[in-house]
Amino acid sequence: MARTKRYAVAASGRWTDEEDGRRLPAGEVHAWEPGTNQTVCGLSISRSELTRFSGVTWQDAFPESGGAADRVQRVCPRCASVAGRRGPDARPRWQRTRPRP
Repeated sequence: MARTKRYAVAASGRWTDEEDGRRLPAGEVHAWEPGTNQTVCGLSISRSELTRFSGVTWQDAFPESGGAADRVQRVCPRCASVAGRRGPDARPRWQRTRPRP
């Protein structure tokens, strides 16, 4: 049985929510698997000067989701293709409709 991976967020900026005092991502966001030192698309977190947000899930980073994405300006398309993009503009996964006999 395949294990579903849980991705957190690494972002180029951060801001603090005034209501609950949480640090939230801002700027460009990338998917990050906790326990590793790189994003899903292959960027080194330390060399790219990204901030890790282990408490923010990848699905909460999309601007259309609301939640923690108030100041997200760009979602990395490579990370979105690997970690999955769920939203109104998400394309369905590729599927072969007529395989050769």
